Amino acid sequence: MKQPRAWQRMLSGRRLDLLDPTPVDIEIADIAHGLAFVARWNGQTHGDWPYSVAEHALLVEDLFATLQPGTEPRWRLAALLHDAPEYVIGDMISPVKAAVGPGYEALDQRLTVAIHIRFGLPATLPAPIKRAIKRADRISAWLEAVQIAGFSEPEADRLFGRPAPALLAARAIRPRPPSMVRDAFVQRFDDLIAAVDAAR
Repeated sequence: MKQPRAWQRMLSGRRLDLLDPTPVDIEIADIAHGLAFVARWNGQTHGDWPYSVAEHALLVEDLFATLQPGTEPRWRLAALLHDAPEYVIGDMISPVKAAVGPGYEALDQRLTVAIHIRFGLPATLPAPIKRAIKRADRISAWLEAVQIAGFSEPEADRLFGRPAPALLAARAIRPRPPSMVRDAFVQRFDDLIAAVDAAR
């Protein structure tokens, strides 16, 4: 019986095996492009453009740096790439992930390991770094929920926990065209890679 296709052709020309991804088939241009065209919140956000996973990643990296001042550039890079597997598997809201079960998590984890290795990060992040990124992710979710996804503040408080007021100041979310977000993501990646190299 013919095996179903488990790979995807990337715009870079790479052929990524989703079930057995290898670091050599991962390119930042593919990640940036994919994430810039994947909508958060199933596309249920205000604005003329979808709020993309790439835009979310930029916000999480900024929040992580605020929460962890002076942290090593490689951990900021890890924050930027925290949802990178979604460039090929898409973004599912939490209720759907729960319904799909452990298969989605296993696929996400395999891709995460390959992406980390590709860009010089440990396959598994240190627990304190992982927790700090998750905290930034939840703050980002609260901001997005309240500002563009139609949640009331009390509802967002219950689901994500209310962030400290200082973290909410001057962080207005305005979805941008995918091409603009893609370029911003690549630029931030390049800046962080340069900082990682300089710190070695």
